[in-house]
Amino acid sequence: MKKLNKPFPKDFLWGASTSAYQVEGAWNVDGKGLSIQDVKPIKDASLADIKVAVDHYHKFKADIKMMHEMGLKSYRFSIAWTRIIPDGDGEVNSAGIKFYNDLINELIKYQIEPIVTMYHFDLSDALEQKGGWSNRETITAFEKYAQVLFENYGDRVKYWLTINEQNIMIMLGEIIGVKLPDGGNKLKSIYQLNHHMMVAQAKVMVLCHKMLANAKIGPAPNISAIYSDSNKPEDATAALNMRIMRNWFYLDVAVKGVYNPIALAYLEKQDALFEIQVDDLEVLKQAQPDFIAFNYYASATVKFPESDLDFSQLTDQQRVRSVAGMYQQVSNDSLNKTEFGWEIDPIGFKNTLKEIYERYNLPLLVTENGIGGYDSLDKNHQINDDYRIKYYQEHIFQIKEAINDGVQVFGYNPWSAIDLVSTHEGIKKRYGFIYVNRSDKEILDLKRYRKKSSYWYQEVIKSNGEKLG
Repeated sequence: MKKLNKPFPKDFLWGASTSAYQVEGAWNVDGKGLSIQDVKPIKDASLADIKVAVDHYHKFKADIKMMHEMGLKSYRFSIAWTRIIPDGDGEVNSAGIKFYNDLINELIKYQIEPIVTMYHFDLSDALEQKGGWSNRETITAFEKYAQVLFENYGDRVKYWLTINEQNIMIMLGEIIGVKLPDGGNKLKSIYQLNHHMMVAQAKVMVLCHKMLANAKIGPAPNISAIYSDSNKPEDATAALNMRIMRNWFYLDVAVKGVYNPIALAYLEKQDALFEIQVDDLEVLKQAQPDFIAFNYYASATVKFPESDLDFSQLTDQQRVRSVAGMYQQVSNDSLNKTEFGWEIDPIGFKNTLKEIYERYNLPLLVTENGIGGYDSLDKNHQINDDYRIKYYQEHIFQIKEAINDGVQVFGYNPWSAIDLVSTHEGIKKRYGFIYVNRSDKEILDLKRYRKKSSYWYQEVIKSNGEKLG
């Protein structure tokens, strides 16, 4: 076969990502209301103080200047719903509007394309107390919030992401902070909540297209290639089941406006079919996203569940990796692991890009991809994160391979632009191109230092992906 060597598109959006509650801090400053991330209990007292995070709220201009020095063409960040509408559904906070106006203007000053995530795990605690996403009134609140964003920032923001990793919130919600009603069928409650988020997302996509003629909007789930643990037909069935339950169940609704029938059949067997109101399906079909954003960290390998596996005894972390009667995730010994035990699979990244594009035929935007590790300053205040450079070399190469295989990819925003508070492991698990001087126990001076990987990435961007060595 002829070997193609298509370059990255000339306007490719080389960038990086963060989320509001993980970088901003200033949790109660300038009228901001409480989110579920501000009030959720932290199991380990040594975890980073999320109320300070890395104080991006007060240091965003210096941070953006460093992003500019790196050569970033885009910056994917989230807007804190409770900074805009403190209680999630009431009065608009002018100080919050001003903060993001200033941030967006600073990005534009440096010709960095703002890519806005509207909701990233940080629902208003006031809305949560009223039932959160289990309450259909949150759909209306999200649509109201979106309208405020479009009115205030739509003249400068072209790319909008609706909900970050909705599938992870459904599969791992209680760890992230999503609460379910007490009692009843827990599985049905989870997927009822999911349905409300789907309807809210669809309504916001329709609103975006109505209000902003030149804007583009899409979902942002976490998608992963799935492998069978063996050549047994049962394990191949398990892999197919996981693709449906983990990936396509969410994207089929977001893109096609329909629920996957195999997933619905599974829920019916579990007496967990959720309620759909008369107009909901029509709303879902009207959404029509312009692109698919997605987050990728690792592939998954599964086998068919053992008949004696007691799923009722599994932890939340184990349940996200297994579904009774459908699949059981296992370790893949063919893959290397990160310092935190995550499997590293660059080819799986290419496979994921190809599978999404083949199934939906929409342009793709990578909104998270990265590796967390124990970075530290040396005596010269340098951070030699060669392991991160190797990770990105391998994954960016596979984006180019996917492009040569016919996939349309228009941007890459790895996680993360700057060190931030990891949802599960605090600040000790560092993802950023920029180091922040603080620890889990001490805030310290929060001084920023560019890591070795940031200088490497700068050359990658300058060469438009041609120079990876």
